[in-house]
Amino acid sequence: METEREADLLEEEPPQENGVIQSTQGLYSSTSPPASDDEPFSTYFEEKVPIPEDVTQVFSFRKLWAFTGPGFLMSIAYLDPGNIESDLQSGAKAGFKLLWVLLGATIIGLLLQRLAARLGVVTGMHLAEVCNRQYPTVPRIILWLMVELAIIGSDMQEVIGCAIAFNLLSMGRIPLWGGVLITIIDTFVFLFLDKYGLRKLEAFFGFLITIMAVSFGYEYVMVRPDQGELLKGMFLPYCENCDSAQMEQAVGIVGAVIMPHNIYLHSALVKSRQIDRGNKKEVKEANKYYFIESTIALFISFLINVFVVAVFAEAFYDKTNIEVNAKCNASGSPHTDLFPLDNSTLQVDIFKGGVVLGCFFGPAALYIWAIGILAAGQSSTMTGTYSGQFVMEGFLNLRWSRFARVLLTRSIAIFPTLLVAIFQDVQHLTGMNDFLNVLQSMQLPFALIPILTFTSLTSIMDDFANGLVWKIGGGVVILVVCAINMYFVVVYVTSLNSVALYVLVALLCIAYLSFVCYLAWQCLIALGVSCLDVSCLGNRMRLTGHTDVYLLNDMDSNTMVER
Repeated sequence: METEREADLLEEEPPQENGVIQSTQGLYSSTSPPASDDEPFSTYFEEKVPIPEDVTQVFSFRKLWAFTGPGFLMSIAYLDPGNIESDLQSGAKAGFKLLWVLLGATIIGLLLQRLAARLGVVTGMHLAEVCNRQYPTVPRIILWLMVELAIIGSDMQEVIGCAIAFNLLSMGRIPLWGGVLITIIDTFVFLFLDKYGLRKLEAFFGFLITIMAVSFGYEYVMVRPDQGELLKGMFLPYCENCDSAQMEQAVGIVGAVIMPHNIYLHSALVKSRQIDRGNKKEVKEANKYYFIESTIALFISFLINVFVVAVFAEAFYDKTNIEVNAKCNASGSPHTDLFPLDNSTLQVDIFKGGVVLGCFFGPAALYIWAIGILAAGQSSTMTGTYSGQFVMEGFLNLRWSRFARVLLTRSIAIFPTLLVAIFQDVQHLTGMNDFLNVLQSMQLPFALIPILTFTSLTSIMDDFANGLVWKIGGGVVILVVCAINMYFVVVYVTSLNSVALYVLVALLCIAYLSFVCYLAWQCLIALGVSCLDVSCLGNRMRLTGHTDVYLLNDMDSNTMVER
């Protein structure tokens, strides 16, 4: 056979680079280490969920149930404290007018998650592992650092959300730094739940999502938003009488919903099911059920986000500080001083949001809000830790114990958050979300461009590579999302009003845009723009040097050969 002949040629004459014989293990290592007498190393959960084989229907609820799990873990990133804060600010600033932006961002997120899931299912490798095998060393390290920055930023938001929830539930008795420490401890405890079975871990995440749905759903029922205005805002893509602040909020919604590390996470989570990748029928079936599951999961997360937007749109849109101050004073709230006696428009965040709910609808609304925020923060800290774990393993090919990996990835995000919590009060701490959202917005190209690149290569995806519609549509979507988020970054930077910062940002932008252009160049080649394929640069500088790499049936073994 042709494949066997190619493997023989590879064995007889190893590839050379600049006259030096190179090892294919270093460039195209598989997801599993070479067979050895050592104890096998697992980079993922110790078990894989079996898929029922005795079902012959076109659609089977039994099979859908077997595939259910990864999509719901992925959807938690759409419900983290950063998203919740974006939701409540959207409602308070623009009412129901920006719900269509939330709907559009969620649909775009679903399409991008589809690409991530397909990559993991077809290749048996997650995005970080594919990047490790396809990009040269320097771009690979830079890419890893950028993704780590996104994960750190997301983790800080999530830990801050948990700390604020503990502060609200204890009526201020638990300081922010104490809440951060509690989050560290319980996160480590919960992360080892997978020792008791993957399905139990997924059920626990489902329980946390249920807590969020019940908590924010309770607020929704109590406030009773205008359903006509809600539907109008959701399906009428127009923002009547919107000013620059509301347009910036629309951009912020997109930045909060579409998170870079979630692409890496989802491509790894789908590896938890037993799929024979040598059987195209099974791969196609897995892609179908994962897409259905992701659609259901993101629909539920969208509803929860709508609950939050609608509550603050109905109750607090166009409210002034002096109105809220009077209401809080009448209710006996200890947080009246948060709202100055002026006629400026109410500005809310996660902490103030709970306070104003307590002022207007009673203490129960405040406590239930805090429980929902705690569930959002706790669940997203756990999935964020898994993201960091997968990214480090994939990019750096780590061979560490589970505890060491979790300890390092958690510490990277916890220590800066703890320092901020010690030296800042709750009002200033929640204001960090603007900076962290900008940080994550800047990292989006480092997830979106690689996922489109690799899912478009037939040498990696075989018959499941993106077709022309997906290539063009995916390229346009990624371009629009990145442009929107860059606008968000520019708005934030210009608000700093510092010449020195402008100069620093300009220098950083040159390096940043240079690397983005490099990734875009590789992506365009993968999409079929062959005129950009400059052969004189050599294989190590081009993805096209790897486009003849055929990934055989089992991506978990060393069966990768170069033609």
